Formats: sequence, C-alpha cells, structure tokens
Amino acid sequence: MAVHPVKRAFKYRFCPSDVQAAELLRTFGCVRKVYNLALAARSEAWARQERVSYHATSAMLTAWKRTEELAFLNEVSSVPLQQTLRHLQSAFTHFFAKRAKYPRFKSRKRSRKSAEYTSSGFRIRDGALTLAKMADPLDIVWSRPLPAGAKPSTVTVSQDAAGRWFVSILCEDPGVKALPATEAAIGIDVGLNHLLALSTGEKVANPRHERRDRTRLAKAQREMSRKAKGSANRQKARRRVATVHARIADRRRDLLHQLTTRLVRENQTLVIEDLTVRNMVRNRPLARAISDAGWREFRCLLEYKAAWYGREVVAVDRFFPSSRLCSGCGSVRERMPLSVRTWTCGTCGAAHDRDVNAAKNLLAAGLAASVCGAGVRPQRSSPGGQSAKKQKTPRREL
Repeated sequence: MAVHPVKRAFKYRFCPSDVQAAELLRTFGCVRKVYNLALAARSEAWARQERVSYHATSAMLTAWKRTEELAFLNEVSSVPLQQTLRHLQSAFTHFFAKRAKYPRFKSRKRSRKSAEYTSSGFRIRDGALTLAKMADPLDIVWSRPLPAGAKPSTVTVSQDAAGRWFVSILCEDPGVKALPATEAAIGIDVGLNHLLALSTGEKVANPRHERRDRTRLAKAQREMSRKAKGSANRQKARRRVATVHARIADRRRDLLHQLTTRLVRENQTLVIEDLTVRNMVRNRPLARAISDAGWREFRCLLEYKAAWYGREVVAVDRFFPSSRLCSGCGSVRERMPLSVRTWTCGTCGAAHDRDVNAAKNLLAAGLAASVCGAGVRPQRSSPGGQSAKKQKTPRREL
C-alpha cells in the first residue's frame, strides 16, 4: 500500500508574556467576531436564495475594517481573520455535500479559543517562533524536535478551558513511512470490564480514568456551584474544574496512543466492530462508562495511524453477532445478556470467554471481507454469510 507524504501537526505548550497573552486573546475575539459576521451575512443571503463565496466575505472584511464600529479589527493580524473565512467556506462546503450540519455561530464562552496563521503570519528562526504583530518569540517548551528541514505551512495557537496555551505546527513529516508488510492480523473487541480484548487472548485493563478522579471532580464542581455567577471566584473555580477534566482527557489520550501505535506496528490487518457510539451513549446506565472508555477516539487513532504506516483496518457490521457466535463450530446462541461473561457452546461444548470469543469472530469476519468479500446482510441466526466491510481510511493531516 503506497503511503503519500504525511502532513503532521506537532503540538507544544508555551507560556506567553502578559503582552502576548493580551494580543492573542484579542485575536481570538476578532476571529470569533469575523466568523459570526460572515456567517450572518451568508445566512441572510441564503434566505434570499443567494450564495456568497469566500471572496465575497473577504471583500466584506475589508469593508468592515473601514467602519468606525469595527475598526478594532485592524489591531490584530489579518492572517487569522482570513483563515477563519476559509474555515467558514469549508463548513459550507461540507454542509452542501451533506457531510455536516449547517454552520453555527461561535460562542464567547463555549467555543474553542484558537487562531490559525499561515506562512505569511509567522517566522521560525534559530529555533524560535514569532507571530505577526508580536515583537518577541513565544516561550515554547520544545518537548520534541520538528522534522529536519521542516517547512511549516500553518501555525495554530489555542487556549483550552484549563487556561493552558498550545501551539500546533503543521508540516510534512518524512519520517512517517510504510512499515514492512507482515502476515499478522488481529481482531479487536472493545468493552467496559476490559478496555480491549484481542483475538490472541490478551486483555487490556480499563483504567477508568474518569472514575479514578470522580471524587476530585465532584469536589471542584461543588465549590464552583457555591460561587456567585459572573464573579471572579467563579471563574477561578471553573478553571479548577476544567483542570481536572484536562487531566482525565490527557491520561486517556496517552493510553490510547500507546495502544494504537503498538497494534498498528505489530499487525498488518486490524479488525474492529463498526459501533455507533453516538447512539450507545443514550443508554443512561452505561453512558458515563462508555464515554470514559473513549471508543470513538480509539477508532480514529487506529484508522489514521494505519493509513500512515500502510496497514489495513476492517470494520465489521455492527449487527454481526460476534458475542453470541461460537468461534469453534459457528453456531449462534439465541440470547446473551451483558451479565454473561463466560459461556459454553451447546453444540460443540467449547468454553468461551465472551470478549475474546467476540474478537476471534470479528477477525474471521474481517479476513473474509478483506480477502474474498462478504455478504451484504449481517448474520442473524445461522452460520455463514458473515457481513463485514473494508474500512476506507483517508489520509489524515495532523
């Protein structure tokens, strides 16, 4: 499988000075303002059955800067403002292609604080990054080096809810190459008692990051609820809550990166189940545990890493009875409550661990789809006709 040059984002933390922080926060506000103005203009034109292009909104931006009410837009770099118009154009492109919903307005409190600079809006010299409208370079913690000879195309500066500052540098990474082909294939079944069960019999424990910090999170939320709305103390308490959430998310993401990297390096074909996590979290008793497991993020990481390194990801139909199907003789058990973790096949007498057996069945169905194709309909009550589909993984730029 040919792997094209990969554009990869290298993310670092940095500590801005007071002047830099004020400039960046002002830029974030202007980016949000321009986005909302352009979206309102396009929505009004849409109501009149007219279409407004990116070039039209760019001309509007020039006109807005000349007004007395919006003259403050001239105080920040024009590059992030133009980029937010391009992002809006992409949002409308996805909407017209029915890949996304209609674009929404950015909220001052809830929207992500970020600004994107193209090559004309930043300079990297002698290992220091300087943004437009700034005299001094950013104090970046270079936790890992950029690829040798890298020429960054964009730089994105952001601040999360916990108040941490990040800079993301996008450039081509020549170090990402296809790994040597191997015959190894593996079936992966995600779960809650164990995070992963592999067809090899290995089980990966579920660390339950959110549950481990639930007491700390609840205490921070109680303290925030006691503070007066709109007060400075409430803002401080809100940031403490966000810090706990960030700690949970960071640990979860770190573990998923380690697992997906190992699985992709060791196996040529990886078979997973095509789960609809969005619908599954509607199950109130299990919603919190499912969200804590990070199933969707695990699949995203697995897919783009497989695309990077020339591996293949196969997604088996979600209605395929992987847990109820005997991996030995192929007979299907009629019912299988979640409380049943081990069971014995009534036909061949084989004893099965529920999750490992499911992983083995997923592997068999995935290999059938990858090698010789599979039936369109999922298997319901009888052996044969296992349904699976090859997961197309478009090249992801990170």
